Amino acid sequence: MSQELIHGTAVAINGNGILLVGPSGSGKSDLALRLIDRGSVLVSDDIVILSNVGNCLSVGAAPNIEGKIEVRGVGICTVPHVPSASLRLVIALSDKVERLPDENRTIKLLGVDVPQLDLAPFEISTALKVEIALRDVVDATVDAVSQGQQE
Repeated sequence: MSQELIHGTAVAINGNGILLVGPSGSGKSDLALRLIDRGSVLVSDDIVILSNVGNCLSVGAAPNIEGKIEVRGVGICTVPHVPSASLRLVIALSDKVERLPDENRTIKLLGVDVPQLDLAPFEISTALKVEIALRDVVDATVDAVSQGQQE
């Protein structure tokens, strides 16, 4: 097993982990709050433990920050959380995003390619875009597994 600490925020939707990355102040925690408001759960805020076990990546939180998220202007708050989730998608927060991005863009983390998408963090629709992107990744995985079983 290999591990790495990542500056980012991770949330989970139905056990599927999403890693939000970007510079400090880029909106990672804000987007996580909007995703939590839509039914996601927090995995970790600010520092994420990335683990590779058998080429399967997971995201987790250090015990001292489990369930805690920084809410600017309010402070450190406790929110619904899970200790870890399988990493399925990386969202890189950026003010400049392509209108029609490369559908096959990935980032290599601990030797594993993970789908990546650039999104503007403060657009009203960003949380919904994250959910749609995750659904597409999960659907593509299910389709690939189904095709492999049929051969």
